[in-house]
Amino acid sequence: MVKAVAAGVPSLAPFFDENQGLGRDAQVRAPAAHGGLQQGDTPGLYGGSKQPTICDVVRLEEFLTDPANERKAQAWAAALSISAAEIPGYLGRLTPVLLRHDTLVKNHDYKKGKAVPFNALLQTGIAILVDERGLPAVKCSCGNPLRPFEGDTTRIKVEFDDRNEEWKGYEKSSVVAVRPATRTVEQLALVDVQEADRGVNRPVGTTGEDDTEFDTRERRAVPDLTGTTFGQASRRLAGKGLAAALAGGGLPPDHARVTASDPPAGTELRFGEYVTLSVAGGATSGGSSTGTTTPPRSGSASEPGSSESTRDASGSTPSTSSSSSTSPPSGSAAPPSSSGSVSSGPSSPGPTSGPPSAGPPSSAAPPSSEPASSDPPSSSAKPPSSKDPTSSAPPPSPPSSPPETTSSAPTSAPVTSSAPPPETSRPATSAPSTGGPGATSTV
Repeated sequence: MVKAVAAGVPSLAPFFDENQGLGRDAQVRAPAAHGGLQQGDTPGLYGGSKQPTICDVVRLEEFLTDPANERKAQAWAAALSISAAEIPGYLGRLTPVLLRHDTLVKNHDYKKGKAVPFNALLQTGIAILVDERGLPAVKCSCGNPLRPFEGDTTRIKVEFDDRNEEWKGYEKSSVVAVRPATRTVEQLALVDVQEADRGVNRPVGTTGEDDTEFDTRERRAVPDLTGTTFGQASRRLAGKGLAAALAGGGLPPDHARVTASDPPAGTELRFGEYVTLSVAGGATSGGSSTGTTTPPRSGSASEPGSSESTRDASGSTPSTSSSSSTSPPSGSAAPPSSSGSVSSGPSSPGPTSGPPSAGPPSSAAPPSSEPASSDPPSSSAKPPSSKDPTSSAPPPSPPSSPPETTSSAPTSAPVTSSAPPPETSRPATSAPSTGGPGATSTV
């Protein structure tokens, strides 16, 4: 269950009095996009404007460091896994932006002296502060702390109410969840929410006074990425204002080797367009925003734009090498697939990467994925025993007293062990053919 939070609607349990004008949401029309996981430094993920004072960070710091608000400050800091003494330094590293997509987060109300978490869908146009890894950290208008969404983005049920009615343009398949960038970034590449042809480079930790502009219509050539790691490729693409996606969806480990790109090297694209990369081997990683991750159904595929059937191979199963995906149309700043963030197939949960729900500050690098469970498939050979084949109990043994040494042979052969087959017996998997969200780092 996810609570809808519409732009401009005051919180019922804010940390900061919204009548004091701490932050200001905007009316923003969401660009055409498919939902899923996005890395926090993906070019064009967030928006800006020529009036960047959408969040008064100085006033928020003054409020949280006022001794009269000590209890609120402690609850606020605890929600972000920092101490109250770290609040000024933490706020100094945050950057105000506007959401360009309906975004899933773990929001927090202030009730009875504590930060109470709940899953929320923030509408496009809401002003937030993001950290140096691009993760949403604070909802500006009320000062409520934000953490990454942990669930499966395709299995949400958005709860609208009379204060937060379903807004025009809402599409369940288009919501995004943000995972941290692979490293701390120096600036965020934004798109002006009023003038889409105007791009804004905003240094992290600034509020707009040091913005520089660029033309989002300028064409930029795809570099030769074959042989690089996915992490290196995504950072090179981000440096050119392009986003990286994985063939088949999801986000692979940084060390996965790139075997091809679509479109190929030399192709000229607009700012924010996606380059779909194929990688050799390695396990895909759904990030903290997927919560439960499962391997995809073998041989499954779906048409672009089908968020319900296209799932992310975000468990710890080997990805198919050299898979291909149709590239997004020219001029689109959206991910090429609605599936980029989630997984399908058997429902055995797997590990996730990225920060935990209330984990350490987002400056910590996300841990790598671990191998998923290797339960044997149903077609595996079973022991000739009348017991449950899934039981791990040993076969029946002779009488409890030690056997005497005799010359006679045993009356029966031991029952075959029911231990699970080796790792190589895991069912082969095949990732969907559609591309997913980009994994980039802005320089």
